[in-house]
Amino acid sequence: MSRRMAESRRAATLLVAALRAPERLPTLADEDWDLLLRIARHARLLGRLDADLGTLGLHARVPERICHHLESARQQVAYRQRLLTWEVDRVLRALEGLDVQVVALKGVAYVLAGVPAARGRPFADVDLLIPMAALEPVEQRLRARGWLSLGHSAYDEHYYRDWMHEIPPLRHAERDNEIDIHHRLLPRTSRFHFDPAPLFIASRALEGHGALRVLDAPDMVLHAVVHLFLEGDAHEGLRLRDLVDVWDLIRHFEAHAGFWDALLDRAELHGLRRPLFHALRQAQVLFALEPPARCRARLAGWGPVAPVRWLMDRLVSLALFPDHAGRAPLRVRLARLALYARAHWLRMPSGLLLRHLGYKGWLRLRGWLLAGRGEAARR
Repeated sequence: MSRRMAESRRAATLLVAALRAPERLPTLADEDWDLLLRIARHARLLGRLDADLGTLGLHARVPERICHHLESARQQVAYRQRLLTWEVDRVLRALEGLDVQVVALKGVAYVLAGVPAARGRPFADVDLLIPMAALEPVEQRLRARGWLSLGHSAYDEHYYRDWMHEIPPLRHAERDNEIDIHHRLLPRTSRFHFDPAPLFIASRALEGHGALRVLDAPDMVLHAVVHLFLEGDAHEGLRLRDLVDVWDLIRHFEAHAGFWDALLDRAELHGLRRPLFHALRQAQVLFALEPPARCRARLAGWGPVAPVRWLMDRLVSLALFPDHAGRAPLRVRLARLALYARAHWLRMPSGLLLRHLGYKGWLRLRGWLLAGRGEAARR
């Protein structure tokens, strides 16, 4: 094993141990702290470690230089959470008078619902879910109040509006905050596409936030699962933070009577059995999350055949953790590419995918050619 690969594994081990047992962080050696800070920052989990230490009252036992990094992460998280929850308030104000259900998703939903998954969690934009029938009046109202399109091409507009699960992102002209308006959780072309109506029916109101709602507990977990396993990224691979969301949400909600059975029932209803199987398998491996025995028996039939299960385990173990020291080893880059290709294969039918990738590839090639001509002209 190469030195870089060995250090990557050590960094991953440190991060998982810190998430599972933050009370042991004050005992870390200086060199371990350096490695942990790097990988936690790249995984966007440094704020989470700070929040755990604060909950345990352990900041005083951490080296002062480490506390400076933790304080910086804490301030950044607090700023983003305050900024984007305010953006939600502005959206609700803009939509006053429209008869439309607005459901908060992901990070902003965790913060507003007050679930533990929000602690130390940054988020980059606001994700909202509304019924598809309300898209036109909602978009018109938002554009009239200062949220503008990001200047997508005609092809990108077609891609979003005809195939995807959301309209093109909007950004406020003054505040520069981005909002994503979804009308379902998965693209209409996805192999796992399902009717979003049950999401709205089961959603629950948020006290003190007007008409705003959040997904019911099982659906909130399943959306985190979807984000983990069905959203590909060629550079990041899978995001450990998304798996941490799944783990946090389940640990919080499993105290509610009937939660596990409801989670599996909703996975069956939405056709998300296989993604939930993979997410729970990884949460068990890394965080020792154990479903009840009756659920384990039910889950056993949801996984792929043994060779595919082995391959997924291998790819996920390589792709789940971020780079902490420059360029990732080749096997990690290949694992990320494989999972990225898998996500796209699940995202679109084969013919449509080839057409889409061909067009995007042509745009990239044309960009290189134009850049080359520009460089030659300057010479």
